[in-house]
Amino acid sequence: MFNLRFTIQNLKSFLISIVVLLLLFWSVPTPTLAGNLSSAQNSPPLSLSLFPFSPSLFPPPFSLLPSTDSDEPVYQERVVHSPDGIGKFYLGREISQIMGHLGAAWLERPTRQFEEQPQELVNALHLKPTDVVADIGAGTGYFSFLISPLVPQGKVLAVDIQPEMLEIIETAKQEQQINNVEPVLGTDTNPNLEPASIDLALLVDAYHEFEYPKEMMQAIAAALKPNGRVILVEYRGENPFVPIKALHKMTQKQARKEMAAVGLVWQETMNFLPQQHVIVFGKKEAKES
Repeated sequence: MFNLRFTIQNLKSFLISIVVLLLLFWSVPTPTLAGNLSSAQNSPPLSLSLFPFSPSLFPPPFSLLPSTDSDEPVYQERVVHSPDGIGKFYLGREISQIMGHLGAAWLERPTRQFEEQPQELVNALHLKPTDVVADIGAGTGYFSFLISPLVPQGKVLAVDIQPEMLEIIETAKQEQQINNVEPVLGTDTNPNLEPASIDLALLVDAYHEFEYPKEMMQAIAAALKPNGRVILVEYRGENPFVPIKALHKMTQKQARKEMAAVGLVWQETMNFLPQQHVIVFGKKEAKES
């Protein structure tokens, strides 16, 4: 009887210790904004963990999950959040930290050709020579310059909110003597595009970093021509073995939910890339009177 009592008491102590450790784990203090930006600029989204199921892949306890109350504001901010996020949530998803201009080398890495197959992606866009393409979150202009030869009578609007990235694009443009790539400085809420001016908005591994995704996508939707498209390219959030930090990936379900919130209609999802979804959206058709 004594041994049984002793065993039960040890088991209770063990369970209490586990609960305490879990509470401590989910109580990591929120970094300052400066800390967020600093670490983001020096850290690419690659997950270096050999074990794919890192803690950031799992949601916090249910009491910390976003409420579905329709009276809640568009965004919720929480002290308890992933170290890879900014503590701001939109439709149940935590917004990731940005990769700043100090991480530009990651975008131009030589291994990107076989890791992501960017030329195959560009070929699958089915662009017309006269198309106007907005490369949203253009970074160093990696995709802008791949698209440029395919739209000789059109142009590429390389949109980014970081002036340092646009300086890189302008330098490369001058060196390569390319005339149909135009750097555009956007803001956190507006890509600064003219209404009904673009045939395609391409967002490659960028949307999940938008601090104001609803406002940005509303502005992008307004910039689309009547038959314009939005194409999201995001690492597959459904696959824990894709070696990218959890908040830098998106599931197709989440992407479709967020685009529907701004009136964009899903058209198709292509999965020909090794690790990324290619998700196509269009403008909602006007109702017949």
